Amino acid sequence: MKAEPGTRPDSDGWLGDFRRGPAVFALYRETTYALGPAEYRIECNDGVGPKAICRFVDEPEPAPEWVPGWAGDPWCPWILEQARRLIATPENT
Repeated sequence: MKAEPGTRPDSDGWLGDFRRGPAVFALYRETTYALGPAEYRIECNDGVGPKAICRFVDEPEPAPEWVPGWAGDPWCPWILEQARRLIATPENT
């Protein structure tokens, strides 16, 4: 899904969206310092507004930090797979 022109400024770190069922997920690259690994945030909007659900760093074996309501959810591996796809080929280029 592509963002509408002008709805997401380039400076907010948005890399793209993906959806599953009624939920829309957005991936953002957080502002980081030059020497650290890239940090990312995943937000979910399931109809009540976007909420951060996961944060992780770009390392070979990242240990994602899920909010308690999402920790262990069966969708988590799929969500991370989609996030990695957007990191490789972001929609916001």
